[in-house]
Amino acid sequence: MVNTARAAIVDGIGEPFTIGEVTLAAPRADEVLVRIVAAGVCGTDLGVQAGHIPFPLPGVLGHEGAGIVEEVGSAVTSVKPGDKVLLSFTSCGECRNCRTAHPAYCQEFLPRNLVGGRRADGSTTVRRGDEEINGHFFAQSSFSTYALADERGVTKVSDSADLGLLAPLGCGIQTGAGAVLNILTPEPGSTLAVFGVGAVGMAAVMAAALTGAERIVAVDIVPSRLELARELGATDVINSKEADPAAELDRISGGLGIDYAIDATGNVRVLETAINCLAPLGTVAAIGAPAAGATVPVDVNYLLNGRRFIGVTEGDSVPQVFLPALVKLIEQGRFPLDKLVEYYRFEDINDAAQGIRDGSVLKPVLLFD
Repeated sequence: MVNTARAAIVDGIGEPFTIGEVTLAAPRADEVLVRIVAAGVCGTDLGVQAGHIPFPLPGVLGHEGAGIVEEVGSAVTSVKPGDKVLLSFTSCGECRNCRTAHPAYCQEFLPRNLVGGRRADGSTTVRRGDEEINGHFFAQSSFSTYALADERGVTKVSDSADLGLLAPLGCGIQTGAGAVLNILTPEPGSTLAVFGVGAVGMAAVMAAALTGAERIVAVDIVPSRLELARELGATDVINSKEADPAAELDRISGGLGIDYAIDATGNVRVLETAINCLAPLGTVAAIGAPAAGATVPVDVNYLLNGRRFIGVTEGDSVPQVFLPALVKLIEQGRFPLDKLVEYYRFEDINDAAQGIRDGSVLKPVLLFD
């Protein structure tokens, strides 16, 4: 059976998304064909489009898909046709990190998700006419009316789930929330600062509000984002265009330094500031990705007081465990994701992308017919 779809294709670096007809390969034993209902637009997609991430083009992007299962491979057991699902990253399932419940640190994460454009064996999943193009982006390429996904990246949700709202959980939201809930786990009385409150940083703020953190500080340069961060749980906000964040954090912490920090900007100067604001035994988590080869200066003696600097991918989550937990929090009104989302028609994907670039939109979500 030939599966045809309409997909948003990027033909080359700096080119816009253009919507055209493609054909998808038939599902293999461990694959799931999903009719896409909604897909979040993430900065990582735009990083490929801008040439900052070496994904081969032309290709179909999209890695925060949500939809309804159409067909499953012969070995798939976790979902069936008709199920509502969220799509996330894939992993090999065999390396030590996968086997110890850390699939985001799979030894094959980059080729299987971010830079390969093909299945692990090099075969394509999508064609435009007779031309093989690249897809399998995060094992889904969900900027398409249909997506072929690895079962390991598929999470079932309830039949009543609002897929338009939940689509962004697949990457950016689980990254910010997971950095707090899975890795930093702030204890009662602690201080946590989030540098950069776009969608990922805002998810971290919302997650921190669920913990025992006493002070949650949002740092950004956009006043409207700082206002929303305060509404969503930040106890303090710092506009770093108007005040020195290091001095403000020193004041907020009473000169002790902050216990936890998250850099969601990908700006190494901001990351350096976050590191230098730490209390002894404090931890900085870097979740924003700078350009390849970027470095940050660190005084090793400064780290000897128990300070830690760690990198985080996908919130170190197991999607089939963490995403349902986030869904429950959303349903309970404790994780107000709707405050971040703005909807666009699939055909308006370039407008959604521009909203991210100019900072006017936190989390665009494409809705499909």
